[in-house]
Amino acid sequence: MASFTSFPAFLVTLSLLLCAAALASAQLSSTFYNTSCPNTLSIIQSAVKSAVSKERRMAASLLRIHFHDCFVQGCDGSVLLDDTSSFTGEKTAAPNNNSLRGFDVVDDIKSKLESSCQQVVSCADILAVAARDAVVALGGPSWTVQLGRRDSTTASFSSANSDIPSPAFNLTDLITAFSNKGLSTSDMVALSGAHTIGQARCTNFRTRIHNETNINSSFASSLRSNCPSSGGDDDSLAPLDAATPTAFDSFYYKNLVSNKGLLHSDQQLYGGGSTDSQVSSYTSKNSKFFADFGSAMVKMGNISPLTGSSGEIRTNCRKTN
Repeated sequence: MASFTSFPAFLVTLSLLLCAAALASAQLSSTFYNTSCPNTLSIIQSAVKSAVSKERRMAASLLRIHFHDCFVQGCDGSVLLDDTSSFTGEKTAAPNNNSLRGFDVVDDIKSKLESSCQQVVSCADILAVAARDAVVALGGPSWTVQLGRRDSTTASFSSANSDIPSPAFNLTDLITAFSNKGLSTSDMVALSGAHTIGQARCTNFRTRIHNETNINSSFASSLRSNCPSSGGDDDSLAPLDAATPTAFDSFYYKNLVSNKGLLHSDQQLYGGGSTDSQVSSYTSKNSKFFADFGSAMVKMGNISPLTGSSGEIRTNCRKTN
């Protein structure tokens, strides 16, 4: 009898061990490249510093690529793939077309890493580390980036069009979009602080500055000459944070309290909704915003990563091997 009762117990134990092993293989680690490519972090940091010193806007661009990557298929480098005969990439999807930039900087980083450690560091991990280093380069917080992602072998044009939050979203839409990726409302408010740097195209804020009423009148007026209600240049740019456009700080939230959010989706975070208190807390506590932003970035960076034997390590971030 003992042998019959111990047999299922053995299977249960084996099953638990296999589950634990599978979980471990799917987990990311901050020390993933310590042995296989120990210069990974320094190579990426140096390249990002150089790129941002030449053009401070590049920090926001690198941060944005990581966001747009993680919201489509997870953080898998899919956003970097060019179109092929078998799929249309994400670069020409509405949220990215004529807007997402910095791919040349990623190419440069990848080239340097391939010279140091051939086919070891994934493009997806490059995006995660570059985003952190870009924020730090403009005076923002640092956080420990978890590593070990692998690269996807396909992209999703349709998911890029449907899953990336739109600048026209209302608060409920934003909460839902982030929740669909496993991110809380609190994460959403903190991550929106990425808009303390960077610029937006006229086509994304034209309706707000000409038609909305929950906007500071002087602020709206200052933007209309470069973004007229009709006949203007859709690609004309304005800073997302006019107060300190190239400094990573909490002025974005101070702008919202003053009804100076550039995008409709920005201002939705403040003005009588459930997120008002969190926005207010960041206006007086830069350190709180920094801490929450770093934590939310780690959480976002863990959206459905490919690990273990899934995907591949691309030698060229723009195409599969």
